[in-house]
Amino acid sequence: MLQINPQIEKYIMEHTTGEDPVLAELNRRTHLDTVYPQMMAGLTQGRFLEFISRMISPVNILEIGTFTGYSGICLAKGLKHNGRLYTIEINDELISFAAEFFKKAGLTERITQLTGDARKIIPSLNVMFDLVYIDAEKSHYCEYFNLVIEKVRSGGWMIADNVLWGEKIFDKTARTDPSTRGILEFNELVHHDERVENLIL
Repeated sequence: MLQINPQIEKYIMEHTTGEDPVLAELNRRTHLDTVYPQMMAGLTQGRFLEFISRMISPVNILEIGTFTGYSGICLAKGLKHNGRLYTIEINDELISFAAEFFKKAGLTERITQLTGDARKIIPSLNVMFDLVYIDAEKSHYCEYFNLVIEKVRSGGWMIADNVLWGEKIFDKTARTDPSTRGILEFNELVHHDERVENLIL
């Protein structure tokens, strides 16, 4: 994660609409009950995802990497009334955790949880997506992109998390790391793919 000036971060947090009670509880439980709580989207990233989803008003969303469900809840808030979020998580120990909070958020009927390797699951999905969010194994980002691109409707959106990888992409000694190499290859792949327009934010 990129380091941000603490003063700026404090100001941003103080001037951003806060979490609803379900997300606040999920945030707390994720920090209490998981080993890597920093993997959770959190307030500002969650708000960003929610705003994008509300602007698009998607019918179908694909999330690659559920974790504890925070980002999924944020994304699902923007679905059309008949919309559905498909969310894939490889760690089966997190499925019931996320399901608990999907239920508390009143979203159980609008979310399909899929367990396993996204690289095997994506080809089986006979769905066209308006929005895809990638936040899973960084070394597999290129594979996720190549598998899902034909399932994104024309004019659809794809968001990928951590594409600067905490500035490791600038560290030549880190480029032998599979995750760093995966992110570098993904950024190049997307940038040179004429089917998409891209922005690193």
